[in-house]
Formats: sequence, C-alpha cells, structure tokens
Amino acid sequence: MARVGLGKRIAGNTLWPMLWKEFVQMRRDRFTLGMMIGLPAIQLLLFGFAIRTEVRHLPTVVLDESRTTESRALVDAIRNTGNFDVIGEVRGRDDLKHRVERGEARAAVIIPPDYEENIKRRRTARAQVIVDAADPLASSAAIAGATLAGQARSAALSSTLRRVPPIDVRVRPWYNPALESSIYIVPGVIGLLLTLTLTMITAMALVRERERGTLEQLIVTPISKTGLMVGKVLPFVVVGYVQVTVILLLGRFVFDVPIRGSVALLYLISAPYMIASLALGLFVSTAVRTQVQAMQLSFVFVLPTVLLSGFMFPREAMPPLAQWIGAAFPITYYLRVLRGILLKGVGMDALWRDTLALAAFAVVLLVFSVRRFRKNIE
Repeated sequence: MARVGLGKRIAGNTLWPMLWKEFVQMRRDRFTLGMMIGLPAIQLLLFGFAIRTEVRHLPTVVLDESRTTESRALVDAIRNTGNFDVIGEVRGRDDLKHRVERGEARAAVIIPPDYEENIKRRRTARAQVIVDAADPLASSAAIAGATLAGQARSAALSSTLRRVPPIDVRVRPWYNPALESSIYIVPGVIGLLLTLTLTMITAMALVRERERGTLEQLIVTPISKTGLMVGKVLPFVVVGYVQVTVILLLGRFVFDVPIRGSVALLYLISAPYMIASLALGLFVSTAVRTQVQAMQLSFVFVLPTVLLSGFMFPREAMPPLAQWIGAAFPITYYLRVLRGILLKGVGMDALWRDTLALAAFAVVLLVFSVRRFRKNIE
C-alpha cells in the first residue's frame, strides 16, 4: 500500500508540471490557439446558416408562345410554388437554350400557341418545363414544383369550368435525365483535388523546406528568387494536370460521366485556376511558421470552398450572404467551367465570364503572394 501511494504521488508530481508546460506552450503559440478555439465557432455559425438542401427560387425564363390570359395564369401558378423565380422572357428556343447553357437560368417554361384554345375546347392543354438537371438536388425540387403548379392550375379551372381535362405540365430534365449524383459530383472532384493539392500540399511543402533549412540553402545559390519560386511550384502544376486526366478517364469509364465539350478548352481554362490555387498556397506558406499551422490555415480556405462553392450543396439554396462569400473563391467559377464543358458541352461563349474571373483571381493572388514570399526570403 505504501508503494502504491508513493507511486501516485510521483505520478502526480510529474504529471502536473508536464500539463502546465503544455498549457504554457499552447498560450505562447497564439496562432494555433486562436485557430483551435475561434475557427470551430465561426465555421459552425457560417455553415449552419449557409448549408441548405431544399432548393427554391430557381432562376427561370419563359417562352410564352400563347400570350393569353390562361398562359399568364399558368406562369403565375409556377411562380407561386416558390421553387421558381421568373427572371424574364425569351424570344425563341435558341435563346432559351443559350440562357440555360450559360447558367443564367436553371429552368425554362414553354407554353405552346394552342394552350388557351385547348382549354376552351375542353382538351388537355400541355406545357413544358425544362430543368437544368446537372444538379440532382435542384432539379428534383424543380420537377416537384412544376408538377404542383400543373395540379393547382387544373384544380382552379375545374372549379370554374366543368369537366375540364387536367393541364399536362411535362418536365424535361436536361444534361442528367436520370438524376444521377455521380454525374454531378465527379466533375466537382477535379476542382476539389486541385484545391487540396495546389493549396494545402504546396503550402506545407514550402514550410517544410523552411523548417529543414534547405530553403535558405537554395536562396544563396546562383538561382534567382523568381526561378526558385517557379521551380518549387511548377511540379505541382504537372501533378494537377495528371490528376485532371486521371479523374476524367475514371469518370468516363467507371461512372459513365459524359464529356460533351472540348477537353482542350478545359485544360486551357484550368491553367488560371491552378495559378490562383498555387498563389494561395504561397500566401499560406508566408503566414505560418510550422507545417501544422500551414495545414490549419489551409483548412480555413479549403472547407469553405467545399461547402460554399456548389461542390456538394446547391448555391441557389444558400442565403445571399453565403453566396457572396462563395463568390470570393476561385473554385466557384471553376466548377461552373467543369460542369459546363463536361455536362453541357458549352464553349467559351458561355464560359468567358467565369474564365475572366479565374484570370483575375490568378493575377491578383499571384502578384500579392509572390511579393510577400519574396519579402520573407530576402
């Protein structure tokens, strides 16, 4: 018993000093302490309010070839479901297709010329709702809303006109008729992996060089600082293109993901996104001192890009503030490029805005990060 009591006293005498030492060390590392305490609360509040799976208020265009009282009543019924926001009318089917391809509209309502005439003649009046089904969550809500609108309008007509056949609102899903989630997710995996590789791993690699002292050894060599930075980050660009190629091949032959657009255009637009991600990794490496801090700070950037960019959850379901925050990340635009080229087969005429945004991100982030990195190594 005496030995047991002595052992407990010795353990207590050695445990508390060790605990005190760790707490003191943690207090000195204020960056890590702030990341551990503050970030979970901030991210919980942000993502708790931002992440929504119920998609409503899809931007919708209308092709009203009937232009009658009944056709306008049907449009009002579709709008009243809350699943559609009518943003305007189109002049023809080509204009409708271009608006959907560019992402300006996620749904379209087509009312044929004989719509009201069929109602007056007690025949089934048909209308069509086209839905961008690349995102299964958003398209499911749109399909349900279109069906509800048709039923509501049929009930309203039956209350005023007896023995009126129901209105037939047919939904036509584009780009992903089977509503398969893999077709939507696999292209997004390209953007996610590039973000992880080019931001997090790049930052950690540069910090590791600094921790080992090899970065300082390279600085004193005849290699210029610009050449040093290019040499450190260029291999990750090659790795990024290899990743894109592997995912495209696996997605095509394993998950049957279509490749409807130009792969060369996809590779071309991937360049500014890779540059922007590399620049972000450079910035992270200049803001931290250890690999643990680099991983923590990279995680701050990576997690919002996954949750707020549209990779998993539809951006249309998010509140406006979350959509504005998501628009501050390059991956938001790159995902539209990926899904536009692979699933819709669109070209630069539909993607030039997203490409321009990626180029702006690349230039601004690269200039800022390179200047900060050069200042740190001089």
